[in-house]
Amino acid sequence: MSAEIVNLRQARKRKQREDSEKQAQDNRRKFGRTRAERDAARRRRDELEKTVDGHRLSPSDDDTA
Repeated sequence: MSAEIVNLRQARKRKQREDSEKQAQDNRRKFGRTRAERDAARRRRDELEKTVDGHRLSPSDDDTA
């Protein structure tokens, strides 16, 4: 009858890492966006900013007097 010798410190650390990874996966699923989604949002924002900037009225010299 031989039993497997387990280092409790290492076992606790392994368990903590597994729990942390599970929590990270849950958080990614809940709050995360894929890189493609972030890039698409950035492109849309940049395009809208260019459109708005293109329609901006410049101050005319007639308004100052």
